[in-house]
Amino acid sequence: MRRGRVTSVDKANVLETSRLWRQVVTTVASDYPDVTLDHMLVDSCAMRIALAPSSFDVILTENMFGDILSDEAGAIVGSLGLLPSASLGDGPGLFEPVHGSAPDIAGKDIANPIGAIGSAAMLLRHALGLEAEARSVETAIGDALQAGLRTADLADGSNRSVGTTAMAKAIVSALGQSLITDH
Repeated sequence: MRRGRVTSVDKANVLETSRLWRQVVTTVASDYPDVTLDHMLVDSCAMRIALAPSSFDVILTENMFGDILSDEAGAIVGSLGLLPSASLGDGPGLFEPVHGSAPDIAGKDIANPIGAIGSAAMLLRHALGLEAEARSVETAIGDALQAGLRTADLADGSNRSVGTTAMAKAIVSALGQSLITDH
């Protein structure tokens, strides 16, 4: 649930480009009086992500800082493979897992598909305005995890890992079950 808070992350104490970033973000924020804006330096943000990740609602930052902070967030939740992402603006948007395409493991049935499937849920919600459908996809992901399925990046010694295909099929099956019970 969104709390209407955006944290803009920069390095305005050192970088001139970050001072410009902060100025532009502050100007744009004035067009959204229902959203609370705060500014944070990237090093402080990295520490707060590690210590209190749920204290954030939305983090807005430039590409380099975003790449670093999203990798840190992936470590905190257990795997980059869990994280969906969206680049939004004027136009259709780009929806992909935080980790990108991972070509080094393509075709090996070892990638975690949750970030990609979660990105599809974000597309449903943010590009197509299909909130209920997005929630159904997210619930199906949760159902597969609740059933104990784990890809290799998430499995610990007590869990048997499944491949990309098996995890995706389990999520699709859970989604199909929710569609049957909802109708």
